[in-house]
Amino acid sequence: MPIRRFTVTAAVLGGLALPLLAAPSATAAVPSAPSVVTAVSQPCERPGRWVVGTKAVTIRSKATTASTAVGILYKHHSFTVHKTSGAWHHITDKTTGVRGWVSAKYVYRTVRMCLN
Repeated sequence: MPIRRFTVTAAVLGGLALPLLAAPSATAAVPSAPSVVTAVSQPCERPGRWVVGTKAVTIRSKATTASTAVGILYKHHSFTVHKTSGAWHHITDKTTGVRGWVSAKYVYRTVRMCLN
């Protein structure tokens, strides 16, 4: 009986190995990267969106800390930057409608990073 068991086992294993030997080997094509990238397609070429980098920043009537406070721009408010003068941005807080100046130390554009 042990000879018969060995013979059956060898026959079964041989039958399983045969399709593996006859199968063609797989080859994968390496995708080619684009050779030329235009500046328009690079999102890092465009400036990021404006953000408030703290919980809140004081909106002032003039571009100086000595001027009157006219409102507060909170982090979750939406706003538009009209112009920049030195370290100050003239903005409109769309949430409250207040216009004035905020320090560029706290209101700035996000930075984008591109890895080429």
